Amino acid sequence: MPARIFDGQRVRALRRSAELTQEAVATAVGVHATSVTAWERGTSHPDPERLPALARALGQSLGELFPRDGLPTLADLRADAGYFQNEVPALLGTKSAGPVANAERAKRRLSGVYVEPLAKAYGVSVEQLMAAQERSFGVDVPEPHPEVPTSLADKMRYLLDNPGDDQVPPSDADIASAVNEYVGARVISAGGVADLRTGEVTEASPPVLEGLSAAFGVSALFFRSRDVVKQQVAEGLTLLAHVKSGSIRGLKGRQMGPEGLPTEVMAMINEMVAEIEERGLPSA
Repeated sequence: MPARIFDGQRVRALRRSAELTQEAVATAVGVHATSVTAWERGTSHPDPERLPALARALGQSLGELFPRDGLPTLADLRADAGYFQNEVPALLGTKSAGPVANAERAKRRLSGVYVEPLAKAYGVSVEQLMAAQERSFGVDVPEPHPEVPTSLADKMRYLLDNPGDDQVPPSDADIASAVNEYVGARVISAGGVADLRTGEVTEASPPVLEGLSAAFGVSALFFRSRDVVKQQVAEGLTLLAHVKSGSIRGLKGRQMGPEGLPTEVMAMINEMVAEIEERGLPSA
């Protein structure tokens, strides 16, 4: 498997920069301080399952601190999620880790009943899990194109898994603090953020959604449902069309559905496309 690159000297430098003792890091990772000493000296390497906790303890993202040379296998996804093989039964509600162990060792592919819950536990899409499984069997499979997240939990996880350059993903407490500061009131706790992130709670109030948008630095529409976004886009385009034609009064009390756009709006869009093409710019 393509192991993650571990640099003990860099770990030591980051630990000292964060003013953390080896004992503090060891406690966060779940090992003895002597293990951290050995890692930093280069006499041993941590288990891959401990790298996520080590990266969090040092305030770094897993991929930035411990990059991987190649695409992950099924065992890599498990390690990246911070689970040892003996912890898998609790994730799937099985008596043993046999089904996952067999797939990781290229003995037998996962039964379909395990695929979705395992992908959820690992924080990846079903497509990413299946691609990793094929790599475990020696099949060269490219990373599938990430799906556009639709649920609130998927959107939060997408932003946390894809931070900006040189940015460390915020913790649940950081997100809650940013939301409350934006709203100007305590509207959510770290536990509440965790519930939204994991999908235990699927909906949030408008103030919380606005605060999440501000906390992650994205458009307020990102956390809205597709129907709501289409509704607002349709209403916005309709307004522009009526402003252009001088018939704003006709909009009073009018509701636009997301199913389609009136002919005057389509005419305006066609004019905009024609203008773009005349200027030699690429059209949509």
